[in-house]
Amino acid sequence: MPDEDTSHPVLDARQVRLLSQGRHPDPFSVLGPTEDGRHLVARIPGAIQLWAVNATDEVQLEPHPEDPELFTGPALPYYRLRIRWASGFFEAREDPYRFGPVIGEFDEHLIGEGEHRSLWKALGAHLITHEQVAGAHFALWAPNARRVSVVGDFNSWNGTAHPMRARGATGVWELFLPDLDEGAVYKYEILGPDGELLPLKADPVGFGSEHPPATGSVIRRIEAHDWRDGSWLARREQINSVNAPISIYEVHLGSWRRTGGTGQSLSYLQLATQLVDYAADMGFTHIEVLPVTEHPFDGSWGYQPIGLFAPTIRYGTPQEFAAFVDAAHERGLGVIADWVPGHFPTDQHGLGRFDGTALYEHLDPREGFHPDWNTLIYNYGRPEVRNYLVANALYWLGEYHLDGLRVDAVASMINRDYSRAEGEWIANKDGGNENYEALDFLKQTNVASYAQHPGIAMIAEDSTAYPGVTRPVDAGGLGFGYKWNLGWMNDSLEYFGKDPVYRKHHHNQLTFGITYAFSENFLLPISHDEVVHGKGSMYSRMPGSHADKLGNLKAFYGYMWGHPGKKLLFMGQEFGQPAEWDYQGQLDWNILDDPGHAGVQTLVQDLNRIYREQPALHRGDARPEGFQWLLVDDIEHQVFAWLRRGEPGDPHVVVVLNLTPVERTGFRIGFPVAGRWVEALNTDSERYHGANRGHGGAIETEAVPSGGEAQSALLTLPPLSAIYFVEERS
Repeated sequence: MPDEDTSHPVLDARQVRLLSQGRHPDPFSVLGPTEDGRHLVARIPGAIQLWAVNATDEVQLEPHPEDPELFTGPALPYYRLRIRWASGFFEAREDPYRFGPVIGEFDEHLIGEGEHRSLWKALGAHLITHEQVAGAHFALWAPNARRVSVVGDFNSWNGTAHPMRARGATGVWELFLPDLDEGAVYKYEILGPDGELLPLKADPVGFGSEHPPATGSVIRRIEAHDWRDGSWLARREQINSVNAPISIYEVHLGSWRRTGGTGQSLSYLQLATQLVDYAADMGFTHIEVLPVTEHPFDGSWGYQPIGLFAPTIRYGTPQEFAAFVDAAHERGLGVIADWVPGHFPTDQHGLGRFDGTALYEHLDPREGFHPDWNTLIYNYGRPEVRNYLVANALYWLGEYHLDGLRVDAVASMINRDYSRAEGEWIANKDGGNENYEALDFLKQTNVASYAQHPGIAMIAEDSTAYPGVTRPVDAGGLGFGYKWNLGWMNDSLEYFGKDPVYRKHHHNQLTFGITYAFSENFLLPISHDEVVHGKGSMYSRMPGSHADKLGNLKAFYGYMWGHPGKKLLFMGQEFGQPAEWDYQGQLDWNILDDPGHAGVQTLVQDLNRIYREQPALHRGDARPEGFQWLLVDDIEHQVFAWLRRGEPGDPHVVVVLNLTPVERTGFRIGFPVAGRWVEALNTDSERYHGANRGHGGAIETEAVPSGGEAQSALLTLPPLSAIYFVEERS
């Protein structure tokens, strides 16, 4: 054993007091081996005796008279600590304060510049081997904090036990805690700039969380899944192309289906078979999941997230979520996730006043508070905050192989006066309402996402007429791949919600959308927002009797799939669920015992099939030459007809709608090409529980001009119906 003189103190009274209070600004300067290498200082709350031991020696450390949980003694090389707790139990531990830093200068530089595109690899909690010892490395950005500590069961949630190392001007704090493993729960205890002890904070870059209502972060491995989707990723660019058939099934994972008996939501692994198989069998090309980022309140459906880097534990672990995505890819389905970079809730364990200051949000509520949602708004002008969000998008696309992100509430981000009265918002530097910082953030996110993950699809939920949302950034746009067409949605739902006797007074609601249909790469959404909060279900919004509602709904879907634009339906709409969506329950699968509802489901399946099979229905979705009106002004009869055109050589498709409850026989419609046209889909078919009124499989045109075309055909148009005719080519 070394012969050391330990009679002199190695700590002054001030240092002892600051360590005991958890207020020492630089704990690594005093804890662990002293700078001269002769002494050792350790503070272990709850310990009554402490020894330093290595392969050859053992030294008992002495408790300090002013703090019996603070121990000093002679140093040993490569030591461990042997602790005797008040209970009499002995435990051997590594001393975190004998280890050097983990984060390198390059990471510090990128974080300081707000340009760390792999931020999650530097921050968060990572299981690593450091200096030949396994444990967890914690890193956190809290630039205005006086002290940050990691707390958890491993230190009895005592903030004085494991204060972190400050990394200078970057505002980053870090600590390596040996012996921790996956599943350990932790939070951060932060001493604010005014010396106030803040509520415990979850990790902003935590990869896992506890089951709500508990709010702790959980150490999780995010690299453990063995991906098998290489062939999918190689062809994803074609799958997400503006010329491809894209039909999205939007799902709230917790309420799609529940397990029998217990009523529990399905797990990611159960969804990987049941949901994936169902969506694939229905002919959808993508599943879009409502936000899977961790969130404390079920009733927010995920749209008020705390834990942007953590797949919600409600349905399983991060590895199991990865397995769900992989299973979807194996069945030929893309996976898109709703992403919420526009706001965050005010829960105490979240990002609000994270280090005692308005760090992630604006200080002024006119910029930093959403009156509609009682949430806080990110400060997009702060480089580190913008970096946090851009990196988060790249994280989901990279670590979980997502095929796209649907960006929530873009309008609320890019408009400073969104849902605000006069005097309740602050104009930009030019006196306008555009949020320049948010616009720059969206552009940066899209550029980085497409650059690092070619073939993905970034989708904007934007209710404004802001120009160039899907135009490339270098051409003056925002750089999204697609934009939700909410104008089309509102007009269409209002029209179809009318009693047919009044529809002629709203004729333009079905025709106006074409005037702007090609100004963006549009996606036609009938989303979860349309079947909640008293709006009713798609079925209940249709007028008339049960049979009329089903007929209207089938005609609506025929109209939607024939209209230019990619498609999205929320779960339950594909079979006309009568009730509004209830996030606490499950879809009313029993309604499929009704042949009328089963017919709607079969129709959607067939619409997805014909949409994929006929290039004319998808290749020209974003090009005006892909669409031509054949009958646009028959206000009295409410009959509409149009042509869908693909590439040269693709068969043409003609869509005809009769949106009154009156059967029309001998109704002449002009066709663009003479010859035989196959009746490829008729919503009145008995296959869809209709009356089977139609054309016996095909029609032949006559050399009778109509609607500007040289040839036409006399059609039988069933009431409340949509018919697709496909040009027959030899």
